[in-house]
Amino acid sequence: MTLDQIKTFLVLAKTGNFNRTADILNVTQSTVSARLKMLEQALGHALLIREHSGCRLTAAGHQFLSHAANIQMFWQKSLQTVTLRPEFRGVLTLGTQVSFWDSLVVDWMAWMRRQAPDIALDIQADYSVAQMSKLSDGLMDIGIMYQPRHTTGLTIEKLLDDELVLVSTREREMSSGWIEDFVFVDWGDVYLEAHAAAFPDAETAAVTVGLGALGLQYILQFGGSGYFPLRVVRELLDERKLFRLDAAPLLKRPAYLVYRNDPIDAAAVETAIKGLRQIAGNV
Repeated sequence: MTLDQIKTFLVLAKTGNFNRTADILNVTQSTVSARLKMLEQALGHALLIREHSGCRLTAAGHQFLSHAANIQMFWQKSLQTVTLRPEFRGVLTLGTQVSFWDSLVVDWMAWMRRQAPDIALDIQADYSVAQMSKLSDGLMDIGIMYQPRHTTGLTIEKLLDDELVLVSTREREMSSGWIEDFVFVDWGDVYLEAHAAAFPDAETAAVTVGLGALGLQYILQFGGSGYFPLRVVRELLDERKLFRLDAAPLLKRPAYLVYRNDPIDAAAVETAIKGLRQIAGNV
């Protein structure tokens, strides 16, 4: 089994097409077929079924898919470690949801460079489910997320309560009725429950998005209103680019730190967590 075979299988699983896979990998179709055949022989199971329209995963292929992705990630993490410059003693991988990037993670990165300059940082933006998987598999040291899942070997602690406030690009009074320019951001299950309790008669918004940054960018460019974390919009409020609707209820969304109980470099993880707690407290 080789990494080329693993990579070829992963691309085949994604494209479902031998020709397209060959183009992506810049090899011939016969090379793609040969790599797949050798991988199947090594595993003792067929991974893909050829069809007129392309190919699809077998039951064994579905089972091997996540393992193949982990093998590739383990290799990349190993490469990252062995190619470290002499001034670094290790790499710390932090996963974070995108909404924490500007107001928490960037400050933490600067804090880590001051407090632990001999630790290289690998920052990955991802959702809770993907972060939990990487933490469980040892591919990530710390995760910042909204919806952790209790898993053996991992510690979960609350980092902060995100305060979500209703803001608008124009000064106006609070209204309980349907607002044409309201952008509904899906901030997750906890927020959805809180919003439903606060606005039980709310009708479907004209625009709904699943990414807060997209919703904020939209209203800043075209006008509108929506619920956003106070830490994200505070500067925009100070600059009067946004206006807070004070009569609107404050909605909270808890965010959590998740980390392994048995980290390889316990000192580095402890330092990183100390910095995250400190910066989150300031936020």
